[in-house]
Amino acid sequence: MARMSTPPRVAKAWPFWVSSALSVIALAASSILLADYLRPSPVFCRPDGGCGVVRQTVWAFPLGIPMPLIGVIGIFSVAIAGLWPGRRAGLVRAALATVGALVALGLLGVQVALGSVCPYCVVVDVSVVVLGALALAAAVGGWDPPASKQRRGLALTAFALATAVPLVIGALRKPMLPAVIAQEMGKAPRGRVTVVDFVDFQCPFCRATHEALAPILAERRGQLHVVRKHVPLPNHRFAWHAARAACCAEQQGKSDELAEALFSATFDELSPEGCERMAASLGLDTGRFRACVSDAATDARIRADIQAFRAAKGRGLPTLWIGDKVLEGAQQPEALRAALDEAIRAL
Repeated sequence: MARMSTPPRVAKAWPFWVSSALSVIALAASSILLADYLRPSPVFCRPDGGCGVVRQTVWAFPLGIPMPLIGVIGIFSVAIAGLWPGRRAGLVRAALATVGALVALGLLGVQVALGSVCPYCVVVDVSVVVLGALALAAAVGGWDPPASKQRRGLALTAFALATAVPLVIGALRKPMLPAVIAQEMGKAPRGRVTVVDFVDFQCPFCRATHEALAPILAERRGQLHVVRKHVPLPNHRFAWHAARAACCAEQQGKSDELAEALFSATFDELSPEGCERMAASLGLDTGRFRACVSDAATDARIRADIQAFRAAKGRGLPTLWIGDKVLEGAQQPEALRAALDEAIRAL
């Protein structure tokens, strides 16, 4: 039986340069995303924009690995395979690029389903899809890259720079903050670090973080601008009552005192009657307190705090912003002290 002959391979310059250019673009955009994913707060993408929405999905960290890291490794592998001539290198490149293109199409579909667009993600995904098509065309057509070590070296240098430069800039650049956090920082007196604490008085983890945080805040009181925002969770029976009480204590200048009492109370003591007893024991005007608790403006304030939490892309409680750094979940005193000291030094 006669074998089908393999078509002769030919060197073509334009697929090489187009693929190299797309690889540089995709690597740069992936590294920008990776720089954001490696920081507590993003430095390139607004956290309250499309990038922030995508980052909250399960696709952002498959198996706990940042998706941009997978992208950088995959794109770099395809780019390197495209520098070498030969049928085997072409097939390897086509296989890698095809898998990458299918994943990229899936991730574009995720953004369509979310109704939110991450611009850097779109750049990466579209570039990878085109790279996949070019790699398949090169494999079928028997196209090889130009046999020039100088060109390969130039392309390899461009790949390395496209990967490294965004990561270096990301490590040095100040983070981009959600607008609600930036606004609170703008209200801080000169020379003070802003601390924004999103809390639910019935949340056990919020209570643990408060216990660790309170003495540290007291040590640095003159250096801080502390803002407490209330996010009563619907599954906590008395959380909304406690939030109302805290807002009304704030009106009478007893915010910290009542907050301390609310965090220390049993859950049953956070009932409306229990909150009023705590307020009275701290010397608050009971008539003013009752009027405030029943005022619709108090509930509107709490709803505004919940909206601020959502706008800041909060994922769970407790969430604590110390300067431009966000801490999520229960925190140990050492981590809180270190974050505060770092923010104070950065003033």
